[in-house]
Amino acid sequence: MTDSKRRKGLMAASALLGGVLVLTACSDGDKGGPSPESSKSQAAEVDKAAAQEASEAQIAISPKNGATNASINNAAKVTVTKGKLTVVTMTTAAGETVKGTLSADGTSWKPDAQLERSTTYKINATAQDSKGREAHENSSFTTVSPANSFIGNFTPEDGSTVGVGMPVSITFNKAITDKKAVQAGITVTSSSGQQVVGHWFNSQRLDLRPQDYWTGGSTVTLKLALDGVEGADGVYGVQQKTVTFKIGRNQVSTVDAKTHMMTVTQNGKTIKTIPISAGSSDNPTYNGQMVISEKFKETRMDGSTVGFTDDDGKGEYDIKDVPHAMRLSTSGTFIHGNYWGAKSIFGSANTSHGCVGLADTKGAGDPNAPAAWFYNNSMIGDVVIVKNSPDRTIQPDNGLNGWNLSWAQWTAGSAA
Repeated sequence: MTDSKRRKGLMAASALLGGVLVLTACSDGDKGGPSPESSKSQAAEVDKAAAQEASEAQIAISPKNGATNASINNAAKVTVTKGKLTVVTMTTAAGETVKGTLSADGTSWKPDAQLERSTTYKINATAQDSKGREAHENSSFTTVSPANSFIGNFTPEDGSTVGVGMPVSITFNKAITDKKAVQAGITVTSSSGQQVVGHWFNSQRLDLRPQDYWTGGSTVTLKLALDGVEGADGVYGVQQKTVTFKIGRNQVSTVDAKTHMMTVTQNGKTIKTIPISAGSSDNPTYNGQMVISEKFKETRMDGSTVGFTDDDGKGEYDIKDVPHAMRLSTSGTFIHGNYWGAKSIFGSANTSHGCVGLADTKGAGDPNAPAAWFYNNSMIGDVVIVKNSPDRTIQPDNGLNGWNLSWAQWTAGSAA
């Protein structure tokens, strides 16, 4: 149908409807006027004529209009069928424009970056069908708020190289009640093919590891697909991230508190034996498998921060420049250099407040000191095993020390 004929059809339909309205208004109930059924039929003809002029393009905007707790990652999207998008604008309630990209074929659009939480966005979209007829669609939605969302802080870092004992450890900023749903959104795989299982220590901490230490030289991938996952009532995940890290050489160091010696092995072969001084009989070192979680060339150690205080409430010790310190537990167990003790204690006596000490020099400047050698040849994720101490085995959640659970105990803590 040509445009002129189409316009004539619309004018005729409009004129006809106009005549009906005049007759109805002037008939004052005259039984000779058109019936209600006739009026409806004629109105339908007008609607039909208008519909014939409508664009065939069908625009869909997500999230749906009025949505709340929308995802900040993948929720916002505009698509069209039977046409192509010509204009899409996305703004905040304050009028700030959100940049986006139109697909090469013109059938979809999405924002370029992650959205802000607790923000209302408006989307206006225009599309044309094959005849150039325009279609319009509008939507407004609000993203999830910090109060209604959770994130997981994880270790190790993306791109890092770590020791064979390093678990993937995730601490959530809110208590998780649907652990199964959250764990289902987290996968950890290794190029070695090792099976990896998660273990919940509490409602906010999930660690994942294989049955045995990671295979040296392998690559581990962590995928967080938590966007939109409801971790607790009305609280949703917002993370969508992939992290990879590499496993270094297999280094395991065994401290024998009874013989006062530490044996360092790499890939199963002994490369060094180092005299040590472990915790005294009053403050023995924990037994068990511990993982290095932090390294400090020099750091302060204040006894008051870990419960070692005198009658005045002051720390039993406060050393502001402890050299070559590496953390083994959250509660304050370190393996570190010791410059203040007599050289004779290393290899012969246990004198510390629970740490493992190695001979060192003040200032951490002597690369030939035993503590310096161990520090320079260790990495985060390396395993340090303590045995033959009179103390108990360290709790598995005190640091990254889940290796102290048997595989049966570990898998029993999985929600999958």
